Amino acid sequence: MTATAADLVDELARSGAGAEALTLAAVADRLGVKIPSLYKHVAGLPALQRGLMLRAKLSLGDAMRSAAVGRSGDDAVAAVAHAYRGWAAEHPGQYSFTWAAGDPADEANLEASERVLTLIVAMLGAYDLSGDDALDAIRFFRATLHGFVSLETGGGYGMPLDIDRSFERLVAATVAALRAWGRTA
Repeated sequence: MTATAADLVDELARSGAGAEALTLAAVADRLGVKIPSLYKHVAGLPALQRGLMLRAKLSLGDAMRSAAVGRSGDDAVAAVAHAYRGWAAEHPGQYSFTWAAGDPADEANLEASERVLTLIVAMLGAYDLSGDDALDAIRFFRATLHGFVSLETGGGYGMPLDIDRSFERLVAATVAALRAWGRTA
């Protein structure tokens, strides 16, 4: 059922609706069942949304991890940035479920988030960042990618300039910033 909801939320996003347009009624309709049948599998919309959050975080993390394999430093940053953007473009509705930190008492959420964090920490290790410098750099990296991708998936780039060109410049600037990070702290 979560896979069906994930596909549906992506379709809703492509049609201009947000993740808030996802309803149990829409999922039940897609599955060809009545709404009460869903309660055998999920305890309601919040539980379904939690499932979507976990699925999205793990899937995005897997895409980023696959891109980073065998790479380090600048090459890893560029590959992960492209994987992040590509995943978000392919899953625009699910992408919105990756933003929230989630319940800190939810072990599955912490595990999903930790997998991505561990990857980014390892990737930033090539820049000799540690402690608070590393945490600041992680926030910078995440905010930079999230800002660009959110604007792109939300239709926020209407100017007649190639978006891919802009993204390549963003990646180059991110790499340059990370190289200089330790020196400017």
